[in-house]
Amino acid sequence: MHPPSLDLPYQPRSVRFLRRAELDDWVVKLYTIAPHGRPARAEVVDAALRAARGVLPAPAVAPDRYGVGFVIAHDAPPLCYALACWWAEKNEVHQRILSAPVDRPEHLAPHPGEAVGCVWELSVTDFERRAWITHVLANPAGPDLETYLVREYNDDV
Repeated sequence: MHPPSLDLPYQPRSVRFLRRAELDDWVVKLYTIAPHGRPARAEVVDAALRAARGVLPAPAVAPDRYGVGFVIAHDAPPLCYALACWWAEKNEVHQRILSAPVDRPEHLAPHPGEAVGCVWELSVTDFERRAWITHVLANPAGPDLETYLVREYNDDV
């Protein structure tokens, strides 16, 4: 027998690009995820950006970093999540996951456990990986960070 949470049926969630954000010297693409076709709550988005600012390495641009990445604000019961992701070592995405009770998103803290993301969050990571390959790694003219940063992902996953 599975725990009750494992018996819940899969429900698509809205995955939306919200905007480009500057966090100190970082430029990130901000995504939101929320169930039932509703937008993520503003307090979850604000908390995710504050949390990302606190975990992104400094300086943003370094020999092993471009100063670009993406942030996911996931408004999901019973927890809300912030994933701060950045490109490093040319072809690696680095990530910090934070979580908080859904009714206290301002209390985002490092998420316990080994999770790399759920199916909805990983859809963003997959899109970003493909965009990174196309516009940075395999671009014949060389890395084009500006074009990478204007690529947006929106879907119901």
